[in-house]
This record gives sequence, structure tokens and C-alpha cells, in this order.
Amino acid sequence: MTEQQLPSWADPSVHPADLDAQGVSRRGLLRRAGLFGAAFALGSAATPAFASSEKRSFGGDDPRLAYLVGDHHVHSVYSHDAKYTFSQQAQAAARYGLDWMVFNEHSNFGHAYYGAKMEHAEIVKARAENPRQLIFQGLEWYIPAAEHCTVFAAPGPHETDLLTQFELAYDGKLLGYTEGSAGATDTARNEAHAVKAIKWLAEQRRSGYVDDVLVLANHPLRLGIDSPHEMRGWRDAAPEIMIGMEGAPGAQGAALPGWRGATSIRGEYENKPSAQSWSGYPTDAYLTYGGFDWATATVGGLWDSMLAEGSLFSITTNSDNHRTVFDTWKNGDWPAGQNFDNTGKLPDPVNTDTPQPGSDFWPGEFSRTHVGVTRYGYRAVMAGLRAGRVWVDHGHLLDGLDVRVKRDCDPGRGVTLGGRLRVRKGERITLYVTVTSASRANPQGILPELAHVDVIRGAVRGPVSDRDGWKAPDTKVVQTKDVSGRKGTYTLRIPLTAGDESFYVRLRGSDGKRHGTGYLGASVDPHGPIPHEPGNGDPWADTWFYSNPVFVDVAGA
Repeated sequence: MTEQQLPSWADPSVHPADLDAQGVSRRGLLRRAGLFGAAFALGSAATPAFASSEKRSFGGDDPRLAYLVGDHHVHSVYSHDAKYTFSQQAQAAARYGLDWMVFNEHSNFGHAYYGAKMEHAEIVKARAENPRQLIFQGLEWYIPAAEHCTVFAAPGPHETDLLTQFELAYDGKLLGYTEGSAGATDTARNEAHAVKAIKWLAEQRRSGYVDDVLVLANHPLRLGIDSPHEMRGWRDAAPEIMIGMEGAPGAQGAALPGWRGATSIRGEYENKPSAQSWSGYPTDAYLTYGGFDWATATVGGLWDSMLAEGSLFSITTNSDNHRTVFDTWKNGDWPAGQNFDNTGKLPDPVNTDTPQPGSDFWPGEFSRTHVGVTRYGYRAVMAGLRAGRVWVDHGHLLDGLDVRVKRDCDPGRGVTLGGRLRVRKGERITLYVTVTSASRANPQGILPELAHVDVIRGAVRGPVSDRDGWKAPDTKVVQTKDVSGRKGTYTLRIPLTAGDESFYVRLRGSDGKRHGTGYLGASVDPHGPIPHEPGNGDPWADTWFYSNPVFVDVAGA
């Protein structure tokens, strides 16, 4: 299928993976809500989020979008610490309604020398077995001097070679470039090598060696070793390649009551600062808040400080699936003389009929990343991610979300997530938030109910002088809309005024079951997500959605 062709299920037929046991179509619901528009409108193209607003006229008219649901962080037997086959993961993803997924296996010499090529053959087979799913090959990169990233490429003749070359030349674990503590002899070299790696990927895209490649930082505050200056350095090295981070990590089942222990935290964020950690992070940064990473969950925090520079930096969520909670499979036994280093692949798992240790949910079971596209295909998903047309939810909190910011004097659709609207000082504009409530029980048997929608607004001040700054003091929750009891599809119309400076708005909301004063105080965030008690973090009882920002560029600001 080419990128230009519509899939057979686009309209009026339905993708089989979107049918639940009763035959209810998720996309049918979105179409009736007006979110599907003209079935993957092909005529419009959005201006890249990093384009200069000075070259554009006032206003904006982004295309209608369909949202494809996916997960960019899934492991299989080709990761040394996972256990599932490709077929098991792909079938689970289809069962939970995913349209796209990325297998990003851990870097390892066994993987680089043996596993990657075998893995590619499995991916080709999985694509054939699941023709309605978009299945990417990726790599979980051990960033020199820092944590992990998802790296993935568009399908093509060089997708595996690109990843293998990258793994051997730039992986911090394989090279021994792990030192990242302040003042250590190798830290500057290692940090520079990470920037060089991202620039190398950008060159492979520019040269046409691969059609596309993207990078996303994984669980950025889990160990506290991704410093603000490193994250800014990765982004600035190639913003078209290094597009964002996990707003919420996987391992969301880690703190189910009575499951892993009294100290367990959602996301397996159970660490304390180490010598490798950046010293400017508070101890509270090592926790999750409503299941979300501190960098994202803190209004006026690290994510907002990056957005306040005026540059898009997207968030995602995913399963990071290695070992599913309550699953009964265990790793198979190694034949004599074999191990991961000399095979690049774990033995296939064996069913024990007894629950095994695990922290994760299946792909799409709990965490979902929704990407707005104008056509169906691998490159379309990557283009949607790059453009920032992204919102995320946990627990299937919503069936649909459409966000537009529009000048009141314009007749068009306005600008959507990740986009930029150019306005005059003092001009009246409106934020339109169209919500489609959950229409059926989630995999836990709960019918989710959205309780509130928060509007978060921050001033755009341009590049920062302190590359390690993590606060955006002018970002705060400016409105909260109580939507308790509202069902079906409804639109919130929120008036905004363009003041003296450019700004951005982003959205957040939850089921309303757990919240309190935000990390930077009630004047910034009066009812934000909060950490759960260790060992008592039922994720299904504390679900949130977040959206990417929309930027409003004020002429002359």
C-alpha cells in the first residue's frame, strides 16, 4: 500500500482491530464525532512546527485529521531482558486496538551481530500476518552519559543496516561511554558523542539512505541522569529527528496493590539520586505523578521550560512491555552452549499456568499515544509525530480529542496540536476542545469518565541563557472545566486573548479520583497529579490525558 492510497477500512468499512467483542468501531465513533473529517483529507499539509512564523500570514488552517493509536516502546525475545515473541506482542496490540507499534530492542553486542537481522525477518513476517498494523523496527539506544532513547526508521532497504550501524558506533553501553557525572573526565566527551549520534541520524535522512528516522527520550527522570542541558542539546542537534520524550513511562502496573511489594512505584520509578544523576533535580523528581514523569507532570517544570523557548518538544506514552502483569509465561531454557551474546535471541517463552513477575501492560492495554495523520502509512505516522499532532491517555480515558486554536475573525479550522497560529497583539482567539467520552469499558472492565479539562498556558520567551534551567515561572493552569457527567461528543469553547507576548496552550485532564496541589504550588496548579503511596498505586484508579501544545505567535512580540 502506498502512502497516497486510502486503506480499505478508511470509510465506510472498518479496520478489524478496532472492533471490540460487540463489533463496536472506535473509528466509527470518531467519524460521528466529526473528528475523522473527510476520511484522511489528502490535500493539505501543515507547516512544520519549527518553521519561522514571520514567513507566514496571520491565522492558520490545519487539515482535518484521523488519529492512529500506537506504542513506540515494545520489547520481544530480541531484547535480553524481555520474553515475548513478535507474534504475541503483535496479536496483543491488535486486540487492544493499536494501529502502529515500534519494536525497540535493547542495544547489545548479541543484538547488533546476530539479533537485528533475525529480528527484521520476524518483523517482515509480522507485517504480513498483521497487514492492518504498521510495525516499525527500532532500537532502544543507551545514550552516552544518559538514559535510553527509542530510535526507529521508516521501512525500507536500509532500516536494519541503519540501526545496526548506529548501535555499534554510538551506543553508550557498547562503547563504554556511560560516565555522565558532573566533572568526570569522560563526561564532556560522552555528552558530545550523543549529540554527534543524533546529527548522524539526521544526515542519513538528508542523504536519502533512509526515508525517515525519529528519536524519543525514554523514561527521562527514572534515574535523573538526563540533565536539562543534555535534553536541550539533543533537541537542538536536529529537532526534526529528536522530537520529544516519554511524558509517561511504561511499567504502569508496577505498583498494583499486593503485587510487587510495599516500595513499588508506577513506572518502576523506585530510584534515588546517584553520582550519575544531575544534582539540580529535587528528590521528588524521581517519582511519577498520576503515572506521568515529573518532567511532564509538573506545571511550570522541565517540559514547560523547553516549550517556553518556543520550540516544540513532544510527549508520548507507551507500555515498555517486557513482562506483563499476571501473565503466566516464563522464559524458555537455553540449549547447551547458547546465550544471548552468541545468538542475539532469547528462547521462546513457555506457559506455566501460574502468574509470573511483571510490571507492564500489553501494548495498548493501558497506555496509548494518539497521532494525527492526513493519510495512512508509516511515513504518515512519523510525520504526525514530528509535527506534534499528539495526545496521550491512560486507561482508555477518552475515545477522541480534537484541539483547535482559531482567530475569531477567521472562517477556517484553525491550528491544531503542535501547530503555530500567528496573530496580532490584542486579537481575540478561541480554543476549541472537542471531546468524545469513553463509550465502552476499558480492558479492566471500567467505563472511564473524564472529570475535568485543564487549560495550561505559558509565555514564550525564546532560548534560555541557563541551559540547565528547569522552571517556566510564567506557566500555570489558567482554566479548569468541570465536565463530570458529560457523555458523547461535546466542544468546549474557551476564549483567549493575545497579549504582548507569544504563548502556548496545552491540555490535561483526569478521572478526578486523585489530585492535589501541584509541585510548584497551588497558584500554579491547584489540582494536579500527585504521587501515590508506595506499593499502592492502582493505575486504573488514577488516569489522565495530556496533549501537546499549540503555539500562538504574536506579531511584534
